[in-house]
Amino acid sequence: MTSPSLTIETPAGPVRATAGTREDNAVVFELGGAMRGSVHVTGTTDPHRWDQFTAVRACLGPVNAFTSTAPDEDLPRLARSRTGYRGSLTLYRDNTGRPEVSVHPLLSAADHPPSEKTAAVLTAVLRGCAEHVTQRADLPAILEASRQRDTPGLLRFLTWSASYHEAEAVRLEREARTALPALKAAEAAWRTAARWLALCPHPVLLLMLADRPDSLTQKIRGLQWWAPYCVSAAAEERERARHAQTETNSLRAQQHRRPRGRRPAMVAAP
Repeated sequence: MTSPSLTIETPAGPVRATAGTREDNAVVFELGGAMRGSVHVTGTTDPHRWDQFTAVRACLGPVNAFTSTAPDEDLPRLARSRTGYRGSLTLYRDNTGRPEVSVHPLLSAADHPPSEKTAAVLTAVLRGCAEHVTQRADLPAILEASRQRDTPGLLRFLTWSASYHEAEAVRLEREARTALPALKAAEAAWRTAARWLALCPHPVLLLMLADRPDSLTQKIRGLQWWAPYCVSAAAEERERARHAQTETNSLRAQQHRRPRGRRPAMVAAP
């Protein structure tokens, strides 16, 4: 059984973190030693797969920083400092199963970044609390409760995202289609101007053919670049739309497949 308390070595000295009773989808640690305050740890999605609740997120303060803002006086601080800090750290596993962390910006209550030493202390405490939760026997219950909490919001966002990226792909494909005839027209106009210049030199014709802003030469060069860019960007947008739709389908399948009470597997890359 995992002990409810741990000691985390930091540049400011040891920090004692004591876990309170689990609150459905989270564990709150009370800090002592070199730090004062609380750390809130809950389940969350893998940063690269928003349909997979296989990670944990530790937030500075007694609440989930992604849904609530702790009062400044409740923000954790070094034992000898009056400055409270907010921020979070996500602990997940990469494709090989090795642990990785993603740190959300650490800022003081006045929105100033901490010193290098203070940042190291805060990061060490967040990671220590997050790692402690991944070793708990009730981690599957935390992850499942977090999935039930966050899935409705994720579905709304992913549905919007799939629609937005699909619309962008359609727009870019339309731009690519219109760029080709525009390029052909500009090239034809360039050839006509070149013929006129050969027959009757004129400053205006020179300006139209010169390599300068708003000339035919510059217009042709831009259209030669624009059409391939639109084709490539449209393909990227379609891939983003496909990815968002795949994650949407996965989350909906999980909703139907997992009745309340079932527990997911331990944290690991699927």
